[in-house]
Amino acid sequence: MMKNRQMRDPVNQPNVEFVTNRGEVSLGLLKSREWIEDPRRFLFSLSRYKFVAKLLSGRRNVLEVGCGDAFNAPLVMQEVAALTVTDFDPEFIADAKRRIQPEYCYSAITHNFLDGPMEGAFDAIYSLDVLEHIVATDEHRFLENMMQCLTTEGVMIIGMPSLESQTYASEGSKRGHVNCKTAPDLKALMESLFHTVFMFSMNDEVVHTGYHKMAHYIFAVCAQRRPA
Repeated sequence: MMKNRQMRDPVNQPNVEFVTNRGEVSLGLLKSREWIEDPRRFLFSLSRYKFVAKLLSGRRNVLEVGCGDAFNAPLVMQEVAALTVTDFDPEFIADAKRRIQPEYCYSAITHNFLDGPMEGAFDAIYSLDVLEHIVATDEHRFLENMMQCLTTEGVMIIGMPSLESQTYASEGSKRGHVNCKTAPDLKALMESLFHTVFMFSMNDEVVHTGYHKMAHYIFAVCAQRRPA
């Protein structure tokens, strides 16, 4: 039995005790496949959420739009007081609810922001790997519905694969990525909604301010929302 196992190095024994007393943690519906088919992407995804978490450190009430299985939610919850995760697919939300850990109790809600805003006021909203799946004719409605949930002093972070990266994307990704943007185009879009937009580039797990045309992934960090 697990509880009777003795590690050769005593420093590792707490790992046995942890799993015996608490139980193992499972990957989510999305992350299980990702870990097997593309473990490097698993790391890149975690890195994106770490970047978001550090930027939002100290925020009181945070919303994620498009959480998937919400496996990365604990990274953000280490830094914020409360987190609500949403996705338009009820299967993802059901999976996220099944795997909520007592140490990281987020709220999980099925909601499609193309249909309208949701209840609540949040001092930060982030959405990673979502906007590129929204057709351009719907992007303003999608973002404006999100902004109705944002407090006046709130910040918003949008992350997506760059348009330049799509030359190297898989065929499956290309089918879903109907609205990838260059960094200047994403900045222009977000500046129509916010007075201040900071752009960041990302290659693999490294976030930087380097040449955006060579970036695989881009972030827009937005503050000082414009009046509706």
